[in-house]
Amino acid sequence: MYEYLEYHGVRREVIEAMNKIDRKIFVSEEYEESAYLEVPLPIGFGQTISAPHMVGIMCSALNLSRGDKVLEIGTGSGYNAAVISLLVGDDGHVYTIERIAELAEIARRRMELLRIKNVTVVVGDGKNGLAEYSPFDKIVVTCYARKIPKQLLSQLSDNGILLCPVGNELVQVLKRITKVRGKIHEENLMEVKFVPLV
Repeated sequence: MYEYLEYHGVRREVIEAMNKIDRKIFVSEEYEESAYLEVPLPIGFGQTISAPHMVGIMCSALNLSRGDKVLEIGTGSGYNAAVISLLVGDDGHVYTIERIAELAEIARRRMELLRIKNVTVVVGDGKNGLAEYSPFDKIVVTCYARKIPKQLLSQLSDNGILLCPVGNELVQVLKRITKVRGKIHEENLMEVKFVPLV
């Protein structure tokens, strides 16, 4: 279904994972007919599920490997975490933080429905990360920040990758941060549009 994402530079293994996780399960009932369209969709509480190409691009940019321990900030519908769960495999684990308890509970139920056992959904403030489970091989922020929270950088393992949209309500750039021997390297990947990290 998502083979066209190759033209966006999305990796083959990411496309295969997205084909296995039915996006329709992760959208509100009133938007089910639009589930496979190349658009973000409302999921309630002022939040959205990202367009498929953005999920593919971000998963590819994380360079996920089997066995990775991943922190996601902004669970939303749970779709992104579900795709990542396949890419890191049974030896990996995804910890995902959602500040809205109702969305977190819906995401948990979807993981149970799909029998996904390597995702832990936590209600909390994403800016603080999850120090008790750190360090993380990969960290992905699915909402924009004015600057990358220092707590997240401190919870990134050496040779780890952190992906975060940075900017304001008008202009945001997807930044990829790598930590090598304790030093931070930053690159701008593309302009994006996300809801804010609050």
